[in-house]
Parts: sequence; structure tokens; C-alpha cells
Amino acid sequence: MLLKLMSWPPVAVGGLRGLIAGIFLLALGWGHLRFTFSRLQLATAVAYSATTVTLAVATRLTTAANAILLQYMAPVWIALVGPIFLGVRTTRRDWLFVAGMLLGLTTFFSDGLRAGNLLGILLATASGVSLAGFILLMRKQKESLALEPLILGNFLAFLIGLPATLSLHTRPSAQSILVLLALGVGQLGLGYWLYAKALRRVSALEGALIPMIGPILNPIWVMLAIGERPSGLTLAGGVLVLGMVGLRVLAALASPPEGSAANA
Repeated sequence: MLLKLMSWPPVAVGGLRGLIAGIFLLALGWGHLRFTFSRLQLATAVAYSATTVTLAVATRLTTAANAILLQYMAPVWIALVGPIFLGVRTTRRDWLFVAGMLLGLTTFFSDGLRAGNLLGILLATASGVSLAGFILLMRKQKESLALEPLILGNFLAFLIGLPATLSLHTRPSAQSILVLLALGVGQLGLGYWLYAKALRRVSALEGALIPMIGPILNPIWVMLAIGERPSGLTLAGGVLVLGMVGLRVLAALASPPEGSAANA
């Protein structure tokens, strides 16, 4: 992951990429933004900043496999809390998809899983919980694009990382600047802008399950770029995740039962 290319404290990196992402989204939505600072808007911003900051720190304290796998426990939290928060029920079929995806992701990352640093594992778990909260809160605002919470969340992440940033005694290298721009504009700014648009059209559970494709595609790009072949377990896990996503999309195209989590 790009975060591992930075030698700076992870909180500082998370804050600076948040600043870049916040400015990018502010420019993107200029003239159409409405900051109400309502409870819902602020809660979404806090959940978003917690997701990005905890993952940034967790990635440095434990393996990337541990961090990603624990963050993508978000569908479990959504399946558990969704019925209370959104007033919908989680069906047996929903649980089967969640179980299949987690099995595939665990198999995929099995070569990289380690006992790791306890604090890193706890922060990665917290990132998964906050991601679930962010998705559920964004679904509460599905009638609008809701860029405002993303902008507030990114600036909040910057404020969280500001003390660590001010304590730095080295100037950023050209590589560091490029990495921060890629993280801020590409990963957070553009990535979450598209994600916010998608969450208006898919259920909360689908919004947590479908992004699992992202880490699965990583070894494919590596194989195509430098010829490094993934292991058999990695391939098996990847096929399982992609298959489950495909089945979930096909299931969503059918008429879901009224009031089920597929509508949440």
C-alpha cells in the first residue's frame, strides 16, 4: 500500500491526505454545497475521519493483510446493526453472502496474515466499525450526494494529524508529495466521491461488500506489471470473493423481498 512508502508518522500522513482530499472535494462541489452542521452531517464526518485515520495508523502497526481484512468486517456490523438503524431485516441470504465474502477474503490474505501488533489489530477493527457506521449514516442521506460530510471528515482528519505534522523536522521529498497527492486526490477524494454516488443506488450491505473487489484486484495488477504470480490460496480466495460479488449483484437485480437488508 502507498501508506507504507511514507516514513512520516501515520497520523500525519492521514491528516495531510485528508487536507488534500478535502480541498479537492470542496472544489468539486463548489456552488452546490450546503453545510448544515446537523447531527447527521457531523456524525457522518466523524465516522468518515475515524475510518481513514485508524486505517492509516493500523496499516503501519500491523500487516496490510490484517488491516484490510479487519476493516472489511464492516458488512458484519452492518448486518447486525442495519435492522435497528435502518429498520430493515437481515435475511439468511444476506448472511450467506457476508460469510462467503469473508471466507474468500481470509483465504486471499492467508499468506500475509500475522499475529501482528495488538494496537494495530484493534485500530483496524475500529476502522471496520467506523466504516460500517459511515455507510449506514450515508444511507440516511441517500436522497442527496452528501459531499459535505466527506469534506468535514477530511478536514477533521487533518486537524487530528496536525500536531504530528507540525512535529516533523524533515521536508517532504518529491516521492512523498506524489504519494500524498495520489492518496488525497485518488484514494480519498475521487474514490469517496464515486462511493458517495454509488451509495445512493445500492443497499448498505452491498455498499460494504462490493468494495472488497479492490484489494482482490491488487495482485492481478502486480502480475500483469511485473509477472509476480500469486499463490494458489490467493487465487482461490480471489475467485471466491469475485464470485460472491457477482452473485450478490445478480441477486440485487431480482426483486428483493420488501423490507429486507437488500433494500437498506
